[in-house]
Amino acid sequence: MFWPLALILLPPVPSAFLDKTADLGLQLGNDAACWVDVDSDGYPELITGGAVWFNKRGIRFQKSPDVGTVVGGDFDNDGDPDLFAWSSLRLLRNDLEKGFTEIPLPALPKTVSRGACWGDWNNDGFLDLYVGGYEDWNAGITYPSAVLFNEGGRSFKLGWTESKYRTRGVTSCDFDQDGDQDIYISNYRLQPNQLLVNDGKGAFTDQAGDRNAVATSPGFEGGHSIGAAWGDFDDDGAIDLFAGNFAHVDNRGDQPKSRFLRNLGKNGGFKFADLGTCGVFYQESYASPAAGDFDNDGDLDLIFTTVYADASFGKKNYPVLFRNEGKFAFGDATESAGLSKLPATYQAAWADFDRDGDLDLAVGGRLYVNQTSGTHWLEVQLIGDGKRINRLAIGAQVRLRLKDRVLTRQVEAGTGEGNQNDLTMHFGLGELKGKVDLEVLWPDGKRQRVRGVAVDRVRVIRCQ
Repeated sequence: MFWPLALILLPPVPSAFLDKTADLGLQLGNDAACWVDVDSDGYPELITGGAVWFNKRGIRFQKSPDVGTVVGGDFDNDGDPDLFAWSSLRLLRNDLEKGFTEIPLPALPKTVSRGACWGDWNNDGFLDLYVGGYEDWNAGITYPSAVLFNEGGRSFKLGWTESKYRTRGVTSCDFDQDGDQDIYISNYRLQPNQLLVNDGKGAFTDQAGDRNAVATSPGFEGGHSIGAAWGDFDDDGAIDLFAGNFAHVDNRGDQPKSRFLRNLGKNGGFKFADLGTCGVFYQESYASPAAGDFDNDGDLDLIFTTVYADASFGKKNYPVLFRNEGKFAFGDATESAGLSKLPATYQAAWADFDRDGDLDLAVGGRLYVNQTSGTHWLEVQLIGDGKRINRLAIGAQVRLRLKDRVLTRQVEAGTGEGNQNDLTMHFGLGELKGKVDLEVLWPDGKRQRVRGVAVDRVRVIRCQ
């Protein structure tokens, strides 16, 4: 039995964020961002604009040589996060004080990627890759996407390629809790999104149509999807999906808008209910979403970027911070949180970089430091054994059960379009002070319970 604790909701916190980019010594690019603890000191580095910005215990950052635009995962299970640069299709092994060494990849078809994600597709304990392939619009070319299977931490082999869809964002989740990683693919040009359901051995079947996860509207096969974000937005223990759509209004009618897809869980066959916009008001140029509980009330909120901003292309579409108000109702918290009129960007990624218990935000080439105070929290870092479970436990889920709901987080290495949130999971707990019980669902489907966990700290859990 889990302790029947209730979470007390707090009122909104005005001016939650302050721009501390310059104060922290940062000069950031405006492309996708990846948070990952490169030097394994407990404080995640910020990788954007091609550079690794080393986090000096949340006090300042120091720049290293460029690596490209990346997602981070420990491909050789040595305990140090490695990098896959999807912008240049390079694998960079982390040698700590020696820097990064490029590891040769198998011959790949020519492609242009907008994002990739890590996951152990065949459950052998080593992280694999899915690399999205986009397009050359002027030449009428659809570039191939590719699956790369890890060869025991030594190298990769090319599994298969697919050239039908114009892919932008790629993100992974064991949404049906069957012990293997599934993949959601955001496709552009009014093509249908894909939900690739894993058979546990790395063979996938697109079940987006069967499970109502295409994220489109009547009369359209698909939308202009740029990125999606997994998250249990209604705290029922089943991980839902937010699909972000760029949506023109033209002579074809209103194109498919962004929408929440509610996971109906085991009793609903792990299909999805398309709930529509749920308060995400219309802007034409929405781009990359990322989910995180910025106000520490226990509910996952959403930052959603835009391609246009200010007077770009004669339009005004600003990135928006949507606050989760419960029961799939989302309100605009952008101004009250201090994030008004952010620039056009594909960059959005969450991390508690200073380990003070609230989530900070890299967005629009800036680092916004969260000023939330007076709330309780818990952060969980999972460590795999490097044999059965990949060392960074990418693909694992943690559930924190309360009297009235279940808070669920996952370790994911890829969200939105090419971004990555910190691998350390963050739970906002409001005024909850008592100890909590956790349940870990490891990537191979095994469950582990951890009881009596004290709050307001980072808890490290190793697989058993």
